[in-house]
Amino acid sequence: MHIGLIGGIGPAATDFYYRRLIAAFAARAQPLELTIVHADTPTLLRHQAADDRDAQVAIYMRLTKRLAAAGAECVVVTSIAGHFCIAEFAAVSPLPVINLLPVVDAAAERAVFDAAVRELFDEAHVEAILLGGTDLALVYRDGEAAFPVVDAAALHVDAIVARACA
Repeated sequence: MHIGLIGGIGPAATDFYYRRLIAAFAARAQPLELTIVHADTPTLLRHQAADDRDAQVAIYMRLTKRLAAAGAECVVVTSIAGHFCIAEFAAVSPLPVINLLPVVDAAAERAVFDAAVRELFDEAHVEAILLGGTDLALVYRDGEAAFPVVDAAALHVDAIVARACA
């Protein structure tokens, strides 16, 4: 499957997705077909602050049409902040959107998370950290944290690979 990434809205996030996709496809001995387009961080943040979903969806639509013309078969927004209008975008996107939010919801509903939440309330201390942004994922790389983590961006990349290789 040819993956289309809307990147740039956090260059470090784009790099994170790109490197993790390369590694995941290499580990599966699968060829990676990928096209990346660039969205502007200040524009996204301005739209998010104003809750101007329509304006951001229009940008995503323009970029997704470019990805489709390049042969992409799905589209991914590589910024967690960029998901503020993901439902509106997914409803009109010409390509299927691999959405981060249901992936994170599913991971958050797992027994490990439930146990950590129970322990938090029962014993008043934290057992796990949700890395809600790729910047934190760059600080706490796989296996390097001294505490359990749920890495939202890593889960999203894993879902992209699973769907693309299905």
